[in-house]
Amino acid sequence: MAEQRIRRVVIAGGGTAGWLAAAALSRQLGQMLDLTLVESEEIGTVGVGEATIPTIRAFHAILGLDEREFMRETLATFKLGISFENWAREGDRYIHSFGEVGRSTWMGDFQHFWLEARAQGIADPIGDYCLEHAAAEKGCFAIPSEGEISYAFHLDAGRYARYLRRRAEADGLRRVEGRIVDVERDGQTGDIAALRLDNGARVAGDLFLDCTGFRSLLIAQTLGVGYEDWTHWLPADRALAVQTATTAPAPPYTRAIAHDAGWRWRIPLQHRDGNGLVYSSRHLSDDAARERLLAAVEGETLIEPRLIRFQTGRRDRVWERNCIALSFASGFVEPLESTTIHLTMIGLSRLMQVFPFAGIQPSIVQRYNEQARNELERVRDFIVLHYHLNERPDPFWRACRETPPPESLQERIALFREAALAYQAGDDLFRVSSWLQVMLGQRLEPQAYHHMARIMGPERLAQALGNMRRAIADIVETMPAHQDFLNQYVQAPQPEPRRLHLPAAHSYRSANAWSHSLKRT
Repeated sequence: MAEQRIRRVVIAGGGTAGWLAAAALSRQLGQMLDLTLVESEEIGTVGVGEATIPTIRAFHAILGLDEREFMRETLATFKLGISFENWAREGDRYIHSFGEVGRSTWMGDFQHFWLEARAQGIADPIGDYCLEHAAAEKGCFAIPSEGEISYAFHLDAGRYARYLRRRAEADGLRRVEGRIVDVERDGQTGDIAALRLDNGARVAGDLFLDCTGFRSLLIAQTLGVGYEDWTHWLPADRALAVQTATTAPAPPYTRAIAHDAGWRWRIPLQHRDGNGLVYSSRHLSDDAARERLLAAVEGETLIEPRLIRFQTGRRDRVWERNCIALSFASGFVEPLESTTIHLTMIGLSRLMQVFPFAGIQPSIVQRYNEQARNELERVRDFIVLHYHLNERPDPFWRACRETPPPESLQERIALFREAALAYQAGDDLFRVSSWLQVMLGQRLEPQAYHHMARIMGPERLAQALGNMRRAIADIVETMPAHQDFLNQYVQAPQPEPRRLHLPAAHSYRSANAWSHSLKRT
């Protein structure tokens, strides 16, 4: 057996990224590693968003988390998708749900059947053929006893970090308090040797995880890894975040509401709402943005709005020498589709799968960097899609529309416009149903589609779609309101909250489709 040369792992920075790394490594590899996390209570976390996507459930299974305990500890709510309001045009609204839309065949995806039915005047809105979409529209939620429903969470990021910290420390991780004032490098290899803290402590390690946020203290400031700027595609560079008292029952979705210089979010938690305004500083001043945000929120503000400056883009490499960057230290594509926590989790999953016990090898580093680059670029394309496909007259939105998108996205748009084709490639996080919902929601109309549905004839097509829609509507009709289910689920361990039985024909595979990306190497 190869000698173990990498044993001491140092996590620089806390917050969600740092404590996710701590919880995962201590849980899965703790017996073989000496794990230390360095953080300072003086340094706050960004907390731009508090929403997630369904892959979090697969990662929580890796951590061995009990879902109801997690939700009680983080005051979380359920999330079925995102409601996009005013994006293509003022007054528009659509939901990007986490569910699978319709059912596809080997010959083609569901949209071809739906487009043919729409041409014949026998189609209902496409969201009616998705359980998660229909439930979100009605404000309902339940966890089925059989079958699957694809969901994620809204959570309190500060409470989440503290919850993960308790678990990591229970599994043997050592936490060191202190602010990093210097990063010591080995004079011969150039690798990072230790972190020096303001209290005089020195924390040495073999492998370092950079979770220092936008500062990128290790990967950029110390090792000098460059940054690829994506501002020309994603021009928003500011966010204001504020918390407000809850004024209404929590809906099972995030709200993303466009304005003339960006968009704002509303995220419901059990104890409060998270609110924020994302904007371009070239089109809206900080003072005007603050005034706009406070005028739009509902409920008493609980904190002063916090300003976050950012630059969309990615590090040229996320693994350099003996340092791996996670979360904001590795890149940022803004919180529109709640991908930041997922990207941290997938980075950790890949690290655990290829952990360099016997020493860091160039082939492993190269493969890790390629995967990180490819997935982040695919996420970037999906985010740019929302901005590029718009018909708004505002200067900000006109610039987004007129700027040519990445070539990889141009290809996807052309395929859908010309032939109603969408796909999920190996490095894609987002599934066909996600691309479909956003493209149609942003008013991208296919000029042609596959005629496979014509084989069925109008009567059979109408009957098949009608049966699918009615089956979903019947299930949603039996669901309780999201707030009612949530209250029962998190407050009482017994008896079990009412669960629904989904017929076999509607046992959606969407949760597995979302979680497969955490299993890729």
